[in-house]
Amino acid sequence: MKKALLIFSASIMLSFMASAQTQEQGNARLHGFGAYGLRYQNFGVGAGIEYFFVDKFALMPSFTFVFPQVGKESNFSADLRYYVSEGPSQLYFMAGYSQTWQNTQPDGAGTRRNSKGANVGVGAYIRLTDFIGLSTEFRFQSPYPREVGFRVGLAIPL
Repeated sequence: MKKALLIFSASIMLSFMASAQTQEQGNARLHGFGAYGLRYQNFGVGAGIEYFFVDKFALMPSFTFVFPQVGKESNFSADLRYYVSEGPSQLYFMAGYSQTWQNTQPDGAGTRRNSKGANVGVGAYIRLTDFIGLSTEFRFQSPYPREVGFRVGLAIPL
């Protein structure tokens, strides 16, 4: 009985993974993610909406709250993504605009910085089921603090 249940569960999961999320004009995905910067080792959480304005090209505005050891930090990014593959695992390259707001003191009385710059990176959307996918990204942000990092999260098609 356990083998039959295991085989049934595996076949259901494989059927979900057989058809891929498309990258056609008008499609959208809601992303929720965790971020980690390799230079300063700061964690963050964020969300964004990816919209395919033409086939294989998407705009992804996102906002991230970063938790530095001292002070406050947040980031807004507006990225252009180009998908080079289709199927259950979809690879993309991205470039875009980034703006970072920092305050160096927890009480708000510290030095405030507002930095603008660019993002570049590579990522992948890995389809888990019809209703959810894994979103991964490795990126470089040029605004201060000039951080190389990665994002990992979940994406839900809208």
